[in-house]
Amino acid sequence: MFNLISNKLVWPVVLACVMFAGANVAFAQVPASTPRPTPAPNDPTRPPGQPEIPGTTTPAQNPSAPPGTQQTSPTAVPGAPVTPQATPRPTPPAGNVPGGSTVPSGANEPLREPNIPTFQARPLPPVPSKDRLGVTGEKVGLSLNDAIKRALENNNDIEVARGDVRFAETQLRALEGIFDPVFAITPTYDKRISPQQSSLGGGSVTSTTTYSWSPSVTKQFGRGGGNYFLQFQNSHTNTSNSFSLLNPFYSSNLSLQFTQPLLRDRSIDNNRRQIRIQRKRLDQSDADFRQRTIDVITRVQQAYWELVFALRDQENQFANLNLSRESLRNIEAQIAAGAKAPLERAEVQTELANRETAVYSAIQTVAIAENNLKALIFKDPNSPEWSAQLDPTDTPKFDTNPVNLPDALKAAHDNRPELRRLRLQNDISDIDISFFKNQTKPQIDLTGALALTGLAGNQIRTFTPAGTLVPIIGTETLVDPSAFLLDEIRRTQIALGVPTVDTPLVASPGGGPNPTLVGGYGRDLRNLLGGDTRNITVGVSISFPFKNKTAEANLAGARIQKEQLQASTRSQEQIIEVDVRNSAQAVESARQRVLSA
Repeated sequence: MFNLISNKLVWPVVLACVMFAGANVAFAQVPASTPRPTPAPNDPTRPPGQPEIPGTTTPAQNPSAPPGTQQTSPTAVPGAPVTPQATPRPTPPAGNVPGGSTVPSGANEPLREPNIPTFQARPLPPVPSKDRLGVTGEKVGLSLNDAIKRALENNNDIEVARGDVRFAETQLRALEGIFDPVFAITPTYDKRISPQQSSLGGGSVTSTTTYSWSPSVTKQFGRGGGNYFLQFQNSHTNTSNSFSLLNPFYSSNLSLQFTQPLLRDRSIDNNRRQIRIQRKRLDQSDADFRQRTIDVITRVQQAYWELVFALRDQENQFANLNLSRESLRNIEAQIAAGAKAPLERAEVQTELANRETAVYSAIQTVAIAENNLKALIFKDPNSPEWSAQLDPTDTPKFDTNPVNLPDALKAAHDNRPELRRLRLQNDISDIDISFFKNQTKPQIDLTGALALTGLAGNQIRTFTPAGTLVPIIGTETLVDPSAFLLDEIRRTQIALGVPTVDTPLVASPGGGPNPTLVGGYGRDLRNLLGGDTRNITVGVSISFPFKNKTAEANLAGARIQKEQLQASTRSQEQIIEVDVRNSAQAVESARQRVLSA
C-alpha cells in the first residue's frame, strides 16, 4: 500500500521538474532586445533633420504658443513689448560628432536667428453712437395717455373718419330738405291789343294791360305722405273795353290744394325711406369712426410699447457690446502675458463684430418704432417735432388677476363696432322690406282744393242807386231812342199849343257794379278775406297695376338680402368669439409664465 501511494506522488513531481528545466533552457537561447534611447525634443531653432550638437541647450517651448512665438519672461509686465534675445551659438567640437557626421574645421558660420514678431496690443474699436438719422432735437417725455390724446387730436386716419361722419350728417340734412317749404313768386307784365269781331266785344279794338304777381308755397309732409300747395294770385288790369264796369280793377285769388295718400305711400314713401336709411348710415359712419378710433388707439399702444422695448433692447445690446469689449481687453492682456495664443483674439473679435451688428440693428429698430409712433401722433409731416427724441415715461405693468372670460365675451358682443354696423345694416334691410311691401298696395289718394276770390276797381261812370225815382224815359236823346221820340213829341205839342206830356217816375232798378266792388287794392283784399266768393273741391284718385311685378320682385329681393345679412351676422359673432377666446387664453398663458418665472 505504501509503495502504491509513493509511486503516485513521485512521478508527477519528476515530470514537473523536467518541464521546468526545458523551459529555462529555451528562454536562455533567445537574444535580449536592446532598449531604444528616448529622443530629445528638437530645438525650434534647428532645421529639421539636423542632430542636436552636444553642449547646447534647448529653450523650453510653451505648448500652447504658436510656432515661432517669442516666449516672455514670467516676470515681464503684461502688455510690455518683448525684446527678442539672441540664442547662444554652440561651439561645434572638432573631429567626429557622435551620430556619424563629420564637421569640417572651416564651417564656423553663424546660425540664423528666427523671425519672431513683436506683440503689440491692438486698440479697441470706438463705441457706436446712439444717434439716429434725422433725430437731432432734445428728448421729449411722453406718457401713454399723452400719446393717445395727441393721436385722437392729430391722427389723419381719425380725421378722415371724423370727416365721414360729418359728410353723412350733411347727406341726411340734404335728404330732409325735401320737407322744407318751397316759396315761389312769379311777377309778370302782360300787354294785349286785340281786334273784336262782335259788337259785344266792347269796341273794334280793345287794349288790356295786366300786372300780376303770384307767390306760392309748397310743402311735403313728413308724416302721412301728404303735400299741399298754397298760392296767392294778384293782378292789376287796365282795359279799353266799353262794357267793363270797373277800370282799372284789382283781382285776387287765394287757393289751397292738398293730396293725402290713403294706402300706398301713406306709412312710408321713397323720400322717407331714403331718410331713414341715411340715419342708419349715419350711425354706421359713427360705428366706423369708433372702429377707426379703437384701431388707432391700439396701434398707438402697440407702437408705444414697441418703442419702450426697443429702447430696452438697445441698452441690452450696448451692455453686451461692453462685455465683448472687456473680453477683448482681457484676451489682449492674456496674449501679452503669454497665457493665450494670438489665435484666441480672432474669436473674440468675431464676437465683438456680432455685438456691434446687433447694436446697429437695435438702433434701427428704435428708429423704426419711434417713426411709427410719430406717424400716429403727429399731424403734419413737416412738423419740427419729427426731429425730437421721444422718451417714453411709462413702464409695463403686470396684473396678477386672471381674465374674466364671460365678462369679456359679453363686452365684445355689446360693444364691438363690427356687430353694431351689422345690426344697423339689418335695420336698413327692414326699412327696405317695409317700403317694398307698401309699394304692393294700390294707390288711393284723397285730393281737395279751397279757393277764395276778391275783386275791386274804379267805377267807369255814375249809376243811379237802386230804388231812386227816375223818369221812365231818359233824357239822353243822342243814345236813347225813347228819349229822342219823347223829345220830338214835346216839341210838336208846344207848336200846336197842346199841353206837354209829363214823364212818369219809376224806381230805378239800380245799375252798374256792386258797391262793395268799388274801391282800390285794400277793398279787393277785404272782399277776398270775407269769403263771400269761394270754390271748394274734394275728390279721390285711385290707381293700381294689375300684377305689380316690380314691387313684388323688389320685396322678394329685400327678403333674400335680409337672410344673407343674418348669416353674415352669425359669422361675425363667431369670429369675435374666437378672437376673444384666443386673446384671453394668450393673456392667461403669459400671466402664468410670468408667475412661474
